[in-house]
Amino acid sequence: MNRTKGSRLLQQMIFVGPSAFFFILILIVPFLLGIYYSFTNWNGVGSSHIDVVGLDNYKQIFFDDPKFKTAFWFTAKFTLLGVILTNLIGFVLGYLLTKPLKTRNVLRTIFFMPNVIGGLLLGFIWQFIFIKGFASIGEATNFKFFSLPWLGTENTAFWGIVIVFIWQTAGYLMIIYISSFNNVPKDILEAAEIDGANRWQLLMNIIIPLVMPAITVCLFLAISWSFKMFDLNLSLTKGGPFGSTESVAMNIYTEAFANNRMGLGSAKAMIFFIVVAVITSVQVKVTKSKEVEA
Repeated sequence: MNRTKGSRLLQQMIFVGPSAFFFILILIVPFLLGIYYSFTNWNGVGSSHIDVVGLDNYKQIFFDDPKFKTAFWFTAKFTLLGVILTNLIGFVLGYLLTKPLKTRNVLRTIFFMPNVIGGLLLGFIWQFIFIKGFASIGEATNFKFFSLPWLGTENTAFWGIVIVFIWQTAGYLMIIYISSFNNVPKDILEAAEIDGANRWQLLMNIIIPLVMPAITVCLFLAISWSFKMFDLNLSLTKGGPFGSTESVAMNIYTEAFANNRMGLGSAKAMIFFIVVAVITSVQVKVTKSKEVEA
C-alpha cells in the first residue's frame, strides 16, 4: 500500500511538479512580492532603501491622485462599451457564419486574422490609418467622418481605441460562438419550427439559453482583455491627449517604471486586481446561473 502511494506521489511530482513549480515561481511569488511592495516606498531600482509606509500608498491613491481616478473612469467606460460591442459583433458574426454560405470559411479566416496580429503592431497600423488614411479619404470624398481628428481629441481618441479593440477581438469571440452554435441540437430546433416558432423566437428562447456557456466565457475574456488593455493604448495615443485616454494598466506602468515609484504602482495594481476579480466573479456567477442543459 505504501509502495502504491509512493508511486502515485512520484508520478504526480514528475508530471505536475514542473508546471506547479513554474506557476509558483512566475505568478504566485511576484504576486506576493507585489502585495509586500505596495506597503513600501520602494523605487524599483535599489533594494537597500525600502521603508515600510503602511497604508500611505493607498491613501495617496484614493485621496491625492486624480490621474488614477481619470484613468479608472476611462477604463470603466472603455470596458463597458468594449465588452458589449465586441460580444454583440462576435455573436452576430458567429450566428451568420454558421449558415450555409459558400464563402463562410473564407469569411471566418478574414474576421479572425486581426487577432493574430500583435497589439503594438496593430496599434501602429491603425495609427497610420487614422492619421493618414482617413485624412486622404476625407479629402477625396468630403465625408466629415473621415476628416475627424481621430486621435487628436478626447472623444474621438476614445472611440478610435474602442474601434480597434473590437476589430481585434471580435473575431476570436466569433470562433467560440461558432463552436457553441454548432453544438445546439438540431432536433430541438426542428421541433420548435414544427410548433410554429419563428427565427426570432428560436434565437431568444432556444439558441441563446443553450449557448449561454459560450457567453459566459466570452464575457469573461472580453472583460479581462478590456480592463488589462495596454498595448493598443500605448501605440495609438500613449494616453493622450492630455491623459484623457490613459488606461489603468498604462497608469500603473508609468507610475512604477517611468516615475520609479514601484511601491505606489504596486498598490495601484493591487486595487486594480481586486476590482477586476470582483467584477469577473460576479459576471461568471450571474451568467452561470442562466445556463441550461439541452
